[in-house]
Amino acid sequence: MVSSINSSAQALKAFGTATAVTANNVANVESEDFKSSRAVMNEGSDGGVKVSLSLNASQGPLVTKSDGTTKELSNTDLATEFTSMINFQSGYSANVKAVQAQDDMKGTLINMMA
Repeated sequence: MVSSINSSAQALKAFGTATAVTANNVANVESEDFKSSRAVMNEGSDGGVKVSLSLNASQGPLVTKSDGTTKELSNTDLATEFTSMINFQSGYSANVKAVQAQDDMKGTLINMMA
């Protein structure tokens, strides 16, 4: 039981990190030259969850200013960010439910022994 709670706790931390990365991307959607980041979750060596961050180096849209110069806008795609946020929220909720179920089972076991 302890390892499943530990696994869920690692997943909660990973989903929190991924949500923070997505929030940062959305917050900087109007920033010039901003490059969005991506959080990728993988299985860690201990069976838990490991998060790795990568930078999206693709070019953002170019806009011509009134003085004739061009500037690069953020390469953040809001549709991608919002769908990622929905997935992260679902994963976070599922792991919270798993921890709650473990807590309920322990409570039931203690009540049966008392």
